[in-house]
Amino acid sequence: MNDTSAWADPKPTALLVLADGTVIEGFGLGATGHAVGEVCFNTAMTGYEEILTDPSYAGQIITFTFPHIGNVGTNEEDIETVNMAATPGACGVILHSAVTRPSNYRATRHLDAWLKARNVIGLGGIDTRALTSLIRSKGMPNAVIAHAADGRFDLDALKREAAAWPGLVGMDLVPMVTSGQRFTWDETEWVWGKGYGRMENPDLHVVAIDYGIKRNILRLLAGIGAKVTVVPATTSAEDILELKPDGVFLSNGPGDPAATGQYAVPVIKTLIDKDIPTFGICLGHQILGIALGGTTRKMHQGHHGANHPVKDLETGKVEITSMNHGFAVDRDSLPGTVKETHVSLFDGSNCGLALKDRPVFSVQYHPEASPGPRDSHYLFQRFAGLVRDRKRA
Repeated sequence: MNDTSAWADPKPTALLVLADGTVIEGFGLGATGHAVGEVCFNTAMTGYEEILTDPSYAGQIITFTFPHIGNVGTNEEDIETVNMAATPGACGVILHSAVTRPSNYRATRHLDAWLKARNVIGLGGIDTRALTSLIRSKGMPNAVIAHAADGRFDLDALKREAAAWPGLVGMDLVPMVTSGQRFTWDETEWVWGKGYGRMENPDLHVVAIDYGIKRNILRLLAGIGAKVTVVPATTSAEDILELKPDGVFLSNGPGDPAATGQYAVPVIKTLIDKDIPTFGICLGHQILGIALGGTTRKMHQGHHGANHPVKDLETGKVEITSMNHGFAVDRDSLPGTVKETHVSLFDGSNCGLALKDRPVFSVQYHPEASPGPRDSHYLFQRFAGLVRDRKRA
């Protein structure tokens, strides 16, 4: 008998098991074990560390459409998670190509070691184009991602777990990522050759409600001259008002906005009634839309990437934006007191709103990110202007 071991296929060490029973095999990286979540795809060519540590991705497994992920390594400066004790962000990552040795002067750790340290499971060596095509045609599937160094899996158990997971609709994931206690923030933007700065003489006080806030949002808030007080997601309106904020920020975060809105909406309504300037991003935008009388809906494939064109209806300008959301505000549900300010040029979905008679506005995308590179930073200056105008008045 001829020995065929020389050309035998290597044994898979990682699996993606979809809720419909489909099994995709590849090689494992990062942590071992298994995790269940919703599979989405992200089209960004850069910023994988920021994406993987964005708390908005809790409960999700990210498929990167760009094939070369990990080539610039990782470092401690690019992490977006604020609450390091909480869920770090995505529970899994899917790649096309093997991770190469880091080639960047800022790199301090290989992506594989970094994923292990953060307990994130990785699957590589698969046709991410085919998986992306599946998501585009059938929507974002529920799945289990699993990694075992010996390649041994209880496939029947993994299929049962994937099929049983209820999905993100109706799921409040904010308790997994919000801060456990109040704290202040004064770090400002990163500058090449200098690192991060400090806001030493703030003239504003902004209270940020943490539904899963990102570090760079806090940096840009500090950069407008604000002392930022970050409070947990369940903080009452009375406790926020006792802090005497000049403005309130509603952060990004994961999960179904309608579920989080059960406790967040009454707080936001009270703050709006007090005429406090308010600015929301992502989940904060969606919850604000509900507080103003609108509704949200689950999207078919969501928006995840750093190349999304958004039109500002007030100026006519188009911004290249970073996005990460699987729910959207239904524009037809918004009352007449609310105006739509931004729309996606990919699918026409709502990307911004504002109250017509009060200093309250929000956007669906992430203006703190830099895909344009800074097309959307003006929104933080707009917020600062509203806060200062109201403070003078």
